[in-house]
Amino acid sequence: MKKNLVTSLAFGGLLFAAISSTQADNWPQWRGPSNDGISTEKNIPTQWSKSEKIAWRTPLPGQAGATPCVWNDRVFLTSSDGDDLALLCIDAKDGKVLWQKKVGTGNTDARAGEGNSASPSPCTDGKHVWVFFGTGLLACYDIQGQEIWKMDVGDRFGRLDIQFGMTSTPVLDGDHLYLQLIHGKMKMDDDTRTGKIVKLTKNTGETVWEIDRATDAKFECKHSYASPFIYSSTGKRFLVVHGADCITGHALDNGAELWRFGMLNGPTEINPKQTDPTFRFVASPGLVPSADAIIVPTAKEGPTVSLRVSSLMGDSSKSKEALRWNSPRTPDVSIPLVVDGLVYLLNRDGRLQCLELESGKEVYFSRTYSGQHRTSPTYADGHIYFGSNDGHFTVVRAGKEFEMVSSIDMGEAITASAVISNGTLFIRSYEALYAIRN
Repeated sequence: MKKNLVTSLAFGGLLFAAISSTQADNWPQWRGPSNDGISTEKNIPTQWSKSEKIAWRTPLPGQAGATPCVWNDRVFLTSSDGDDLALLCIDAKDGKVLWQKKVGTGNTDARAGEGNSASPSPCTDGKHVWVFFGTGLLACYDIQGQEIWKMDVGDRFGRLDIQFGMTSTPVLDGDHLYLQLIHGKMKMDDDTRTGKIVKLTKNTGETVWEIDRATDAKFECKHSYASPFIYSSTGKRFLVVHGADCITGHALDNGAELWRFGMLNGPTEINPKQTDPTFRFVASPGLVPSADAIIVPTAKEGPTVSLRVSSLMGDSSKSKEALRWNSPRTPDVSIPLVVDGLVYLLNRDGRLQCLELESGKEVYFSRTYSGQHRTSPTYADGHIYFGSNDGHFTVVRAGKEFEMVSSIDMGEAITASAVISNGTLFIRSYEALYAIRN
């Protein structure tokens, strides 16, 4: 009888752990556990106010656009602190600052409303946290706040020459970090360009490989503020790099280029407008391995295109065959969100466009809040979450019918994307970190 009781209790504990694990996600890096901005959690708030459902509000030492990452009961985020660049660890239960470390100095504001050197987002594996800043400073700390290693990528891979700082967020995958460093001199008569892709060992910072990424980009087109991602599906696993007029796929073991899709800056069949010397990428691509697709935003008044990944692999001369559809609008800043066969594109002016994933057909194109938006949308339990530069936070119901559930004036600028972890909606403003719970 005792044996049966122990067995039952053990089974019950395992069952509870299994149920808990399906209901609660860590948010280890910028776009969440699957790098797609999607949370599987339920019962996340869709309505709140400054006096309702705010579990806690923790003031921050300075402004930043970096999205936090979460592991169990710890929230990690980077911030400016005057001229300093800092990493903070906050208790997810009560908002208490567990520790703050000065990583470096030299914070620079890009321009009004467009971030500063604390724009790339941190990532964590639960044992360590990695931080990158627009100055080129890259570092690793353990979760107690002890420095493990630190370096300046400009010293190792060449001085960064990019107008608003290197805001690209590294991607954490297994035992490695991947960075794209795409930049170059903004001179019309200067054809020199610097584009590198780098793989590092996460626990030591050692370089596994670095490769040059050659393009024909000119002037500001040499610059990319987008971030790399790992595309992973059955039989296909590679790094996706977005910048300097094209998007490319690279082998993880040596960085070799597997495919390239250009034609993004005109005049081309895809983008018939004249070549724009300021055509630089900010929004990162949206990866949809389950649909054999990559959704590619461009810049300025350029298009958004959907690529068929299976057609990209192999002969690059046949890259035109990979084009699934071409939509004339691009979000320019926000990364595409793909949920249940629909693509959501958040425009800078707050208009939300919804397209069919398979055909590119427009489902709706509707106004939300009429402010500037630089966040990327996050999804959970049938709802889409995003904030604006002047502090309005919007919740929209996902689906083919446009329905704005709430528009909440938080009164503080928001350029970081929403994070959902362990039943909590985390919103980082320029002034504070909020935890919102039902």
